[in-house]
Amino acid sequence: MPVVIIGTGLAGYNLAREFRKLDSLTSLFLISADDGAFYSKPLLSASFSHGKTAQQLCNSSSEEMSRELYAEILVHTRVILIDRLNKTLTLQQEGSEHVSKILYGRLILATGAKCRKLPHYEGDAHTDIFRINNLRDYHRFRTAVTGRKRITLLGAGLIGCEFANDLIQAGFAVDLVDLQAWPLATLLPEVAGRDLQHKLTNYGVRFHGETSLKSIERSNSGLCAQLHNGDKIETDIVLAALGLEANIGLANMAGLQVQRGITVDRYLQTSDPAIYALGDCAEVDGHQLFYVAPLIACARVLAQTLNGQPCKVHYGAIPVAVKTTLHPTTICPPSPTAEGHWQVAHDSSGVRAEYRNRNGDLLGFALTGNAITHRDRLSSQCRPIMDDRSQAD
Repeated sequence: MPVVIIGTGLAGYNLAREFRKLDSLTSLFLISADDGAFYSKPLLSASFSHGKTAQQLCNSSSEEMSRELYAEILVHTRVILIDRLNKTLTLQQEGSEHVSKILYGRLILATGAKCRKLPHYEGDAHTDIFRINNLRDYHRFRTAVTGRKRITLLGAGLIGCEFANDLIQAGFAVDLVDLQAWPLATLLPEVAGRDLQHKLTNYGVRFHGETSLKSIERSNSGLCAQLHNGDKIETDIVLAALGLEANIGLANMAGLQVQRGITVDRYLQTSDPAIYALGDCAEVDGHQLFYVAPLIACARVLAQTLNGQPCKVHYGAIPVAVKTTLHPTTICPPSPTAEGHWQVAHDSSGVRAEYRNRNGDLLGFALTGNAITHRDRLSSQCRPIMDDRSQAD
């Protein structure tokens, strides 16, 4: 019985590669809702300033990946039903009413994440807001900004800050709008967030904190964005980067346990022992991390499990380098339930912030500017994400 992977993003393809290192004989199918091209999604928020087209970001076509992986890749195909009892998938190809079925021995969901639903905005241009979550979105946005100069970004989280950093270097005028008082407010203490804000502002990014978009209207010169604080921004393009949510619809329809993501244990196994999940769609033992490092770790251990050697994933400390090249920033956020406080050292060159509990144990850290040189040292000292001890101990 074949191994079937639904999804051809970083999670699906990395799992397939790791599995093929261990097993070159078992039939392997991958199912893709798009053209199945292999590319690095994190580069979508860091490639405008390098002049990269969508085609240039594509590393391999589905045909090339099929040859590399000795796998059959079904492109422009959606799974419309998972029959868990008979281990059967019902498929429908884009543009066709015809359905087909395939059997699976073990099924892996690597369905990724989608952009969060936008709030309701007033105005006649509220449908013109761009989102970028895949190569097609990137191409559409890149085409739309040709000959235009003013971009308003909604959301100063990780992706929003990366876009601001990238677009300002690409020569655009950038306004960055966020409900929080400073960028990356859910990940950085204020002193580090203000440091990043100051550096981006020095390069021309205009930050509008503690407010949000109220309306967006077409005007003679482009668009007019009205903020809740009363400010108006004359702009050409509005790009929303308001976070991601896991694609759990298929798993939910199949009756699998879901919460914020598809619920899996440390073996990446769902509530059905024949079905696994990894990547942005999965919530692994209570952890939902939209980063590449945990995805790679999951791909390696799941490949071993699929090869008959059950293996648990273990997340250590996972520092994340935010692609704000104008002012390098690294985050290793403490658990939301961690009890402690930030200890901060800063000067004109950057900020080193360490989150420690009452015993002095390091539970997380944030680094900006030249302080990123402390990354490896602090990573080695930091409590692992998957730690059975209380975060207060």
